[in-house]
Amino acid sequence: MRTQLHNPFRDTDAGKEAEAILRTCVHCGFCNAVCPTYQLLGDERDGPRGRIYLIKNALEGAEPTRKTQLHLDRCLTCLSCETTCPSGVNYGRLLDIGRQHVEQIVPRTLSERLIRALLLSVIPWPRRFAMLLKAARFIRPLTFGFVKRSVAVRRAAGEWPEPRHARRMLVLEGCVQPAMVPAINAAAARVLDRVGISLIRANDGCCGAMAHHLSAKDQAHAHMRRNIDAWWPEIERGAEAVVVTASGCGTMVRNYGLLLRDDPQYAARAARVSELFRDLSQVVAREADQLDLEGMKSRDGGQVTRLAFHAPCSLQHGLQIRGLAESALLRAGFTLVPVADSHLCCGSAGTYSILQAKLSRQLKANKLAALQAQAPDAIVTANIGCMLHLASGTERPVRHWIELLDTRMCGHGEC
Repeated sequence: MRTQLHNPFRDTDAGKEAEAILRTCVHCGFCNAVCPTYQLLGDERDGPRGRIYLIKNALEGAEPTRKTQLHLDRCLTCLSCETTCPSGVNYGRLLDIGRQHVEQIVPRTLSERLIRALLLSVIPWPRRFAMLLKAARFIRPLTFGFVKRSVAVRRAAGEWPEPRHARRMLVLEGCVQPAMVPAINAAAARVLDRVGISLIRANDGCCGAMAHHLSAKDQAHAHMRRNIDAWWPEIERGAEAVVVTASGCGTMVRNYGLLLRDDPQYAARAARVSELFRDLSQVVAREADQLDLEGMKSRDGGQVTRLAFHAPCSLQHGLQIRGLAESALLRAGFTLVPVADSHLCCGSAGTYSILQAKLSRQLKANKLAALQAQAPDAIVTANIGCMLHLASGTERPVRHWIELLDTRMCGHGEC
């Protein structure tokens, strides 16, 4: 794709990066075939190819409009297009640059500014979010249907093993997950403890993804620096990995090195954190033999549970990790039912379910229809956002996959 970015943007680092990305696109349209919003709306501007043209025009000097902003807002950043693209277009990074550029030119309405400010002032802050959740749980018995299912009932986290092993890994606790479903990280700690790895809690904050995707760059970078500061003493003491149990956060942590590369104080440490990043499924896959997953199956008397696995976009497209969690579940004796269109997004996408509620509900309905078509006993996933979003639309249990491994392991009296 030929480009002629306008001055002075063309000579900035972001301009050079955007120009290089734009020139890789051959506008073939394969991306539209796998784009959830294009499938729903049928508008070229609501597919990756159209959005690339909108960004290109804006960066070349054309005045972006509210409609430009709307079409960019409607993107889920699911990155299914990147998986499919034969040219290797880094669409996600181009979208970040394009959104940031348009945000500086096109004013938001008052209502948009207020809701974004509210989201940024509550959700990324664990203590504030926990207080809000406590109030929501208090009135939950008075609600019904979707509203009631949207407020997760607290499940006991169980014991978190004391650090006692030479092998130590850090864990991102996150912002929403510790309050909504603390059992996820605790389950991960118990599973890894079984193979001689202590999972260390060193922070309790947001990874920065939410602010990043809302074009609040300064706040996103502040969250990243805070996490790096919290982790760094343990990294210096030899922690061998930074484990993330929510794949949506994982895509952010993996990119710390890229996003802070121009920060003279944090660039080197951010790059080191990115090197140490591991999705939980990668760690479990590497330690699978020591976990004796097949032994769990045999000791369970051959009984299996039928599961529908929802692969989050952040896992299969963002991190390009496929099959590891599923393999662990299969080896442990679970049965995975087939799921149609497993590459498509469920509609959660961070704050998307709030800011683009109508589209999000349509995507959730389609995804739940596919997940429940074979009548599984439960739905499992690898991301807290997807988990809560899907649970709000079904009475069927929706769990993180590590919880099921932990339950089977603990069912043998080994926890």
